[in-house]
Amino acid sequence: MALTFFKRSPKAILQRSRDDYPTKMRLKYAPYYHAVESQEGTSIKLDGRDLIMLSSNDYLGLSFHPDVITAGQKAMAKWGTSPTGARPSNGSRLYHTDLEQKLATFLGREACHIHAAGYLSCLTSVAAFAQKGDMILADKNIHSCLLDGARLSHATVERFSHNNPSDLREIAETVSSRQAKMLVIEGVYSMEGHIARMPELIGIGEEFGYFSVVDDAHGFGVLGNQGRGTVDHFGLNDQVDIICGSMSKSLASTGGFIAASKDIIEYLRTNSRQTIFSAAVPPSQAAVASAALDVMQNEPEHHERLWKNTRRYTAILKSLGLDIWGSETPAVPIVLGSREAVYRFWQALMEKGVFSVMSIAPAVPPGKDLIRTAISALHTDDQIDQIGDAMAYAVKKL
Repeated sequence: MALTFFKRSPKAILQRSRDDYPTKMRLKYAPYYHAVESQEGTSIKLDGRDLIMLSSNDYLGLSFHPDVITAGQKAMAKWGTSPTGARPSNGSRLYHTDLEQKLATFLGREACHIHAAGYLSCLTSVAAFAQKGDMILADKNIHSCLLDGARLSHATVERFSHNNPSDLREIAETVSSRQAKMLVIEGVYSMEGHIARMPELIGIGEEFGYFSVVDDAHGFGVLGNQGRGTVDHFGLNDQVDIICGSMSKSLASTGGFIAASKDIIEYLRTNSRQTIFSAAVPPSQAAVASAALDVMQNEPEHHERLWKNTRRYTAILKSLGLDIWGSETPAVPIVLGSREAVYRFWQALMEKGVFSVMSIAPAVPPGKDLIRTAISALHTDDQIDQIGDAMAYAVKKL
């Protein structure tokens, strides 16, 4: 038997993982990582129970559109399951460039690049263009993908009060005119449902020479002519440098996009590590996004139904005295103010057959703990009635 002369040192990271309190609480109360067993539109089955999905980002309901499904199936049969490579080397295919041109044309841009995740597209929209010594002014409530991009850029970051042009101006006036500068906002803030005060914010950015990045993941398909997004909604296409977003929402696919001038996109393809070293979008998902883009333009009834459902749903919530944080879009929070209240409300909705998502601090500001809900064009009138009854039940449980 071998003798052990040295005592093995403890692994601090392993112990930290085992002792992590938030993880223990997540496992105890199990509000996240639920695996849906089956789904048909906005009806799902979870743990053998039939529930209404009220937290999907499938705003237009196109993930179950027959033309969209068929397009994905045909692309896989033609191209296989994956290009198994990165775009600069062996991973580029005609279906990538076709979709990029289609998206660029739709958004009124010269060029576009698609990534395998929306997180990648939005992150690299910041990380690839800002550098050490630059200044980034960012809304306090931007998504973590944009914040991660800012951190990777090594630029200096200042955050202005959410959707507050006067605070942006106050900070912008202190920044050196010789410094390269970037403004980072979202078109629609997914947690709050707020539409950016874009004419004022972008106007200030233009005045002070800021390169502007707009993450429109939750505005694309929801706002603007035929769903062209928040920039189109405000008529600011000639003032915004980059529009980035996700294909996993209104386009019913996966992946992300960056739309801009040709010079910007070619610079991205040369300098973005996230672009150069990540695998390309698979054929089925590119085809799905392309087909969904066609449906958005040819079948306006989905957009009309989305907004009809949104107006009815928000009216129900307001009638119950619930705080929806001034949401203006199909992304509708229910602010309850404490994690205990949020958990009770979430459980009550589950009891009544409605699936929603909890979001608590630090994912949201302190005192803004909430239930995150989202309306789809696929929700039926009967489902919205059931949702209303479930909300009334949950209110009584508070």
